[in-house]
Amino acid sequence: MTQAPKPQPHPAFAQIRADRAANIQLRVADWITKFAGSMNFVYIHAVGFAAWMIFFEKSPWPTLTLAVSLEAIFLSTFVMIGQNRQADFQQAKADHDFQEQELELKTNTELTRAIHAMTAELHRRLIEDPDQNKN
Repeated sequence: MTQAPKPQPHPAFAQIRADRAANIQLRVADWITKFAGSMNFVYIHAVGFAAWMIFFEKSPWPTLTLAVSLEAIFLSTFVMIGQNRQADFQQAKADHDFQEQELELKTNTELTRAIHAMTAELHRRLIEDPDQNKN
């Protein structure tokens, strides 16, 4: 049984992925965003906050509130980085797709004109000059 070939990524995505791979800051932001959006992140925080509240401080709320607020500020920044990355991809994809569609339209227009010219010539030969076709 043969496997189907792996589909190629969209050219715009491949370019953005290459650009992001070349920049250490973007790779770190991608890693943090990926980790922060995982269940491991949730489990680590649930255990960490529970331990903090139960074992380490008698009145954990002021410090815990500060820590969670600071973390939320940084995580929201990473969410915006992810949204910007998605917007960049969508724009690059739209630009690429537009260029491809314009090329396809140009090709189809040329083919349509060629078919029209051939049809007109056939019509002329068969309908307008039927006597010439008898030779």
